[in-house]
Amino acid sequence: MSGRRAAARPSRPAAPPRAAAAAPSRAPDPEQAARAKRYDRGYFDKWYRSRTHRVHDPGEIRRKVLLAISTAEYFLRRPIDSVLDIGCGEGAWFPHVRALRRDARYTGIDPSDYAVERFGAERNISKGSFADLRGRSGEYDLVVCSDVLHYIADPELRRGATHLHRLTGGLAFVEVLTKEDEIIGDVEGLIRRPAQWYREVFANAGFIQAGAYCWLPDSMKDDAAELEVLR
Repeated sequence: MSGRRAAARPSRPAAPPRAAAAAPSRAPDPEQAARAKRYDRGYFDKWYRSRTHRVHDPGEIRRKVLLAISTAEYFLRRPIDSVLDIGCGEGAWFPHVRALRRDARYTGIDPSDYAVERFGAERNISKGSFADLRGRSGEYDLVVCSDVLHYIADPELRRGATHLHRLTGGLAFVEVLTKEDEIIGDVEGLIRRPAQWYREVFANAGFIQAGAYCWLPDSMKDDAAELEVLR
């Protein structure tokens, strides 16, 4: 399975962060890991709602949505009117986008049958994965791909990054965990790649970094001042 939202996040210790644990010498096979996991209601109950296991709370999600929307609108110089959420799970971003930008059109895609059956009609979620981006057309003011890419094999990720770029009309919010991060939560099947590897893949696809997890398509490079982006 590809395009799965990982229920994991960087750990944030109160004390100064320790050096990240050494990465395994061999990356896990995401396809094998995905076959062993079920993305049903039990999975989402455990990692998104259980007090003992959940890794995201509504306040943290709201802050990410605010960051993504405000950064997109800063560079677009207008309110966003479309959002594509890749690997959206149950559509956790949907109520926040609706509350902040009621007129923005939200589109979610996810490979989970449960998520689509339970929230598809209510939150405009259809079945699909990162690999399916090649068949999607149009542009979106904000493209979200949060906690997904660290589950995807290298060749598929490189191919999909070019389609991610093609679909991004304003800003891509791509939250991905790296080899250098200390990670808590569900790490089964998570591939620990160096941060520099992702930077090179995104740059080769045509993206320019513009903040925390925020990437602009190179078509907007002339709209950004030197110190607004990392060139």
